[in-house]
Amino acid sequence: MRGVRVVGHGDRRRRARVRRVLWGGGELLVTAGLVLLLLVAHQMWWTNREARRGAERAVTALERQWEGERGGGPAAGPGGGPSGGAATDPATATAPDADPARPGASPAPRRPYDPAPPPRPSRAYAVLGIPRLGLRVPVAEGVDRAEVLNKGYAGHYRGTQQPGQAGNFALAGHRNTHGEPFRYLPRLRPGDAVEVETRSATYTYGVDRILPRTTARDVGVVRPVPRSLVRPGYGYDEPGHYLTLTTCTPEFTSRYRLVVWAKLVSVRPR
Repeated sequence: MRGVRVVGHGDRRRRARVRRVLWGGGELLVTAGLVLLLLVAHQMWWTNREARRGAERAVTALERQWEGERGGGPAAGPGGGPSGGAATDPATATAPDADPARPGASPAPRRPYDPAPPPRPSRAYAVLGIPRLGLRVPVAEGVDRAEVLNKGYAGHYRGTQQPGQAGNFALAGHRNTHGEPFRYLPRLRPGDAVEVETRSATYTYGVDRILPRTTARDVGVVRPVPRSLVRPGYGYDEPGHYLTLTTCTPEFTSRYRLVVWAKLVSVRPR
């Protein structure tokens, strides 16, 4: 006869411990999975929802402010003249030469629609519109992540020019999460319109060139005459009125940058 194996209390305790460990490990994995799912939902849905709502409110607030300023009388542009009228060729948007000391003299030459005073850091002061993408978002001074980009705004690179000025008006925006205003930037094609509205004018730029990928440290793309330092075949050689849009690429990473360049086509005083 075979001997009957007797299971001792020690074996039972070991098995119980193993079951508790396995059960606890399973619960921990399930909990971790739920937390990860919640984090993904927060990043992919909640941050987009909140940032878009905040950006829409900022656009509405700017429009009401501008309307109120115009309602108080003719809104004087930074060049000293009243706003309003037909679109102006940016190449001729200057006042005639004059001696300001002579009675009845015209204002001294200057570009009449440049924004003034300079925008305050992290404050929205313009609206970026891209009809092809159905996009209208605020433009704020600076590219601080918490104070500007994570609010769903387009951030203005400090040290670059302002809308309508000669040089390079350069902006950054999120490709994914936090409103992701620049998610569909790769859909732009040469000739597409990009509009920048300020308190004094609307500037229309035409998309001209696209740099599909460059490094995050390629500062040449936001210089007054933009040209990639990493891929020198992309960019310009002559001064002009440029707009630069930058965002991360590929999606859900921040390793590289996508760059869209546009040139000023027209200026329409408000």
